[in-house]
Parts: sequence; structure tokens; C-alpha cells
Amino acid sequence: MIAGSRWRRHRWSLQARLITAVVSFVSVILITVGLGTGTVLESVLRENLDAKVTRAQDSIVLDLNSRAEDILSRSRQERGTLLVVNNIAGWTAAYVDDDNNVRTLDVSRIEAGPLDEANWAYATVDRLGDYRLHAQSAAYSTAPYSTITGLPTSEVTSVSARIVTTVALLTTGGLLVLAAIIAFLIRRALAPLRSVAATASRVAAMPLAEAVTITERVPDDDTDTHTEVGQVGHALNTLLDHVENSLAARQRNEDRMRAFVADASHELRTPLASIRGYSELSLRGIRQAEAAGTNPPGVVADTTRESLERIQAQSLRMTALVEDLLLLARLDEGTELVYSAVDLTRLAVEAVSDARVAGTDHEWVLDVSDDPVIVAGDTGRIHQVAANLLANARVHTPPGTRVTTTVETHDGEAVLRIHDNGPGIDPAIAGDLFERFSRADSSRARQTGGTGLGLSIAKAIVTGHGGRIVVASEPGSTTFEVRLPARPDSPADAAR
Repeated sequence: MIAGSRWRRHRWSLQARLITAVVSFVSVILITVGLGTGTVLESVLRENLDAKVTRAQDSIVLDLNSRAEDILSRSRQERGTLLVVNNIAGWTAAYVDDDNNVRTLDVSRIEAGPLDEANWAYATVDRLGDYRLHAQSAAYSTAPYSTITGLPTSEVTSVSARIVTTVALLTTGGLLVLAAIIAFLIRRALAPLRSVAATASRVAAMPLAEAVTITERVPDDDTDTHTEVGQVGHALNTLLDHVENSLAARQRNEDRMRAFVADASHELRTPLASIRGYSELSLRGIRQAEAAGTNPPGVVADTTRESLERIQAQSLRMTALVEDLLLLARLDEGTELVYSAVDLTRLAVEAVSDARVAGTDHEWVLDVSDDPVIVAGDTGRIHQVAANLLANARVHTPPGTRVTTTVETHDGEAVLRIHDNGPGIDPAIAGDLFERFSRADSSRARQTGGTGLGLSIAKAIVTGHGGRIVVASEPGSTTFEVRLPARPDSPADAAR
């Protein structure tokens, strides 16, 4: 039963629990105050009643021979006054009715409790109700004398009942008004929380495995960071922004992977088709020569040699492509670089010398100082970056283009800059220039470009060294800039 009650209680909404807690707490306070106030007022009323009984008794004229009704007639007491006298006439009793007439009363109709040490007691009088009594006795030489004076407690009881009723009504009404106000305030205060819950529910119902964007957000009015509930709404919006960015990045990676697979398949399909075709051609020529027995052996040999040369060329191309892909994979894993001290100046001189041999129709300018610029890195890979950038300038610019290579240090970085005054880079591909299989030649003609992995390999190598590579291009001016962390070593260190 306890577990079931706890389960039912926990199923209450936060609003219901807050209202119940506040109203219950306030009701306990109001009831306690009401009961305390009623008790104090009743005590005051009873003290006033005792004072009135004492005054009534003091106003009675003692008489050893008179009966109770005669004594009351002479003293003119207020309505409801009860008098019991014990004197020479014996026990007699009388009271004043509502019309201020004195009425006799049978003593046996008075059911009084025992008098306390102060001679006070409560009594129930037949047909008259409850009374507050006070006894007084005196000893005379001729006979004993005592009186008991009382007043009805109906007025105290009536006033107390009215007080209790008033307090109960006011408490009930106040609690109802309080519950309504608290319900309104709490409902208004929790409105942002309900908005947060509704937003979270809508997001939870979305197929996030297929979604790319999340348009659901907590309204700005419910994200005030100065309130606790607003902080929750703001945190949820921030979380949704991060999730949306992650979904967008996932989608971009998937699109890039699809493009990568398509490009790799395209690049590998052609060499494989060539290899298969030339292999079939060679085999067919050999079979036909053997079957006919008329073709001179030299013709077959020439055909076979040419086919095998084409097979070798395509095999070399496919091997280079696979090696580039493998290099990119290893660079992504960070397992390809072997670090040492590298003189970037000497490396640039060697790369430009190689470029002059390969591109005799271009003007190659080398602008470096005599002082070495030292970086920590893989000599072979950094040389590959420089060679790729120079080859890119040679392939994609017309004959006569000037290509200038500079090396310098700036703000603690070693800078390798390759500038040409060619036609520039097409703005349509400038944003994807360092992506894998990205080439300006959309037809993928082999005459104007390689596999499309050169710049992506260069970027991967530079990134692996903790540097960055950027490009700025406009018609008549294109500059590739490689920045690597400079190492303030001496020339002797570079030589080692």
C-alpha cells in the first residue's frame, strides 16, 4: 500500500504538488492561529463571566431568614442570575428569568459539580442550561449561612461558537482564494517549462536519423536566463543548436563520402578498363597469330609490346592514385609524419629547381634570404607540399606565367608563399579547392590535371604539422600561402 501511494503521489504534476503543498502549509497556519485566537477569546470571556458572578454575589444583601427569591427581588440582579441560599429557612433557590421576574427553583434540579479550592464550580440547571457558580459561606453564632451565585454560560458559548464559525468561514474562504491565486501564479510561472516540455516532445518525435535540420526551438520569451525555467529553455535551445550542427556535419560528411566513393570509383574504373582492354587485345592478337600462322612474329611482338606499355602506364597511374589515397588515410590517422629539423629555405630552393626542369615554358623566381628558416617537421612531406603547389601553378597557368616562391618568418611562423600572375581560380570551385578529387577541369581530362588529390594531400600534410594553408586568387594574381610553426634553431641544427 505504501509503494502504491508513493507511485500515485509521484504521478501528480509539479503544478498540483506545488499548489497542494502551499495551500496545506497555509491552512495549517490559519487553523492554528484560529484555534489559538478562539482559545484566548474564550478564556477572556470566561474571566469576564467570573468577574460578573463575583459582582453579582457582592451585591446580594445577606439575610439569615429570607428565602432565595426574596433576596433576589431586593438586589435586582440581571437576567439569568441564579441564587442558592442555605440559612435558617433551609436550602432555597431562585433565578431571574428573561422578563426580569424572579422565579423559584427546586434545588434538586441543580446538578452542580464539586466546588474547587476557590469555591468555583460549573452546574447544569434543568431547563436553564449551564451555569458558572461561585460559593460563599459565613459562620454565625445562631446558624450557618452560605450562598451560591451563578450566571449562565450561554453567552460565552454563543460568542465562542460565533468566533469558531467566523474563523472557519474566513479560513475556508481565504484558502479557496489563496488556492486560486497560487494556481494562477504557479501556472503562469510554469508556462515556460511547459513550452520547454512541448518543444522537447516535438523534437523527440522527429526522425533524427533522417533529419538534417531541427526547426523546433523554445520561444525567445521563455528563455530568460534570469529565471531558472528560462535557463532550462536557453540550455535546450543551445543543445538543439549543437545537435543541428552535428546533423549538418554528418550530412556533409555523408555527401563528401558519397562524392569520394564516386570519384574514387571513376578514377579507378578507367585504368582498370584500360588494363583489361589492352590485356584482351594482346591475348587476341597472340591467339590470332597462332591460329593463322601467317602473321610475322615481329608484328605480334610490336602489338604485344605496345599493349603492355599501355597496361604499364595505366597500372602506374592506378598505383599512384591508390598510394595517394593511402597517404591521405594515414595522414588522417596521424601516423605518417616523421619529425626532424627542416630548413624551409633550402627545401624551397630544391623544389623550384625541380620545377624549372619540368616547366621550361614558365618563369620561375626564387625570393629567399640567406638565413635558414627552420621548422620541425617531416622533410619529405613538406617538400611534397612545395612540389604540389609548384606543379599546380605549372599545370593550371599558360606558358610565360611568372611563378614566384618566397620564404620568410612572420609572427613566430614560417611562411612559404607561391604566387603566380596567371588567370586565377574559378570562383565556383574556390570553396572546394582543398577537397579530395576537386579539380577545375570538370571533364576530368587527363591532359590538364591529375587525380585531384594534390591540394588535399598538401592541406593534410600542413594540418598534420600544426599549420595552415590558404589561397587568395583573382584574375592576374593567385597566391598559395603555407604557414608552419617556426623553430628558432641555428643553421647547424638544420644541417644535422
